[in-house]
Amino acid sequence: MKKTWIVVFLLAALGLIVPVQAQQNIQFTQYIFNSMSVNPAYAGYKEELFAQLGLRSQWVDLEGAPQTGLLSLDGLLDLYGARRHGGGVQIMADQIGPQTTTSAYLNYAYRLRLDREDTQRLSFGVGAGITQYSLDGTKIVVLDDGDGVLPPGKISNFVPDIRFGVYYHSAKWYAGAAIMDLLSGKSADNLFRWDHTTIDRIRRRQHLYVIGGMLIDIDEYTKLRPSILYKDDLMGPPSLDLNVMAILGDRLWLGGGIRSGVSAFRRNYERFTGDRLRGLNSVSAVVQVFATDRLRIGYSYDYMLSRLNGLQNGSHEVTLGLTLGRPLDRIKCYF
Repeated sequence: MKKTWIVVFLLAALGLIVPVQAQQNIQFTQYIFNSMSVNPAYAGYKEELFAQLGLRSQWVDLEGAPQTGLLSLDGLLDLYGARRHGGGVQIMADQIGPQTTTSAYLNYAYRLRLDREDTQRLSFGVGAGITQYSLDGTKIVVLDDGDGVLPPGKISNFVPDIRFGVYYHSAKWYAGAAIMDLLSGKSADNLFRWDHTTIDRIRRRQHLYVIGGMLIDIDEYTKLRPSILYKDDLMGPPSLDLNVMAILGDRLWLGGGIRSGVSAFRRNYERFTGDRLRGLNSVSAVVQVFATDRLRIGYSYDYMLSRLNGLQNGSHEVTLGLTLGRPLDRIKCYF
């Protein structure tokens, strides 16, 4: 069968050309402003009702490139009690060529107080949700019409998911780890098939996320906030994000980061690809402004360093964060 799929091209780019984004789960550059997207134990950390909207346009000017939107809301479930229970909801939509992914999650975090001053908390979080995977056969570009293998219209499949995380923070540093897609495995129920007859499919994989960072006081006006994010689907090449933000007067955050492959683990894919799955993938610039005591506005730009560099014009991301209820307590909002 001779056919050219936009989605095949993009998945090839994901898996071979842009290795550090080979993981299936979507990740925002500005996760540093709301880490619930990578760890359910983060829910309620800010100890206020916080809503965030994130919009990401990846690989601008590349046909069929990913377009992603995320809406989240989290806060304390016992604001006027011991502040031990956090909760949150996330809704996300993503489109890459003819494939769309829509998911919804509920997150819960149990927060242990570790000292009298309440400057340290250890949280255990769990999230449960469902994802709909869809493929629109009318958007697949083919050379030969009438191919019976291709779906004539839109097909969909629903996949449930459970995720678990641990998150610790003090006044000066934080660390956390989370496992996503705990229900993924070898069962046929966890496969997304292009149709009901072919074996072509995307198999969901479990993902590991590890985050960490610290706060460094430079002077009364300036702070530095370095952070890391390690991502691994336990099969393909893992990746590492290194970021640093300068916080100026608690109103303006300026910084950036690099995204790179990690070669610490040798896996079976290396016998096919050699060293092509290593090295720097992208650099990013990030800015966040506290427009008011309740409204945050963030923007980031990713510049590709991989072989996709000449085929697209980078990735743009915009976030809006809004505190609902009482005013922000920025002492607890650095992480």
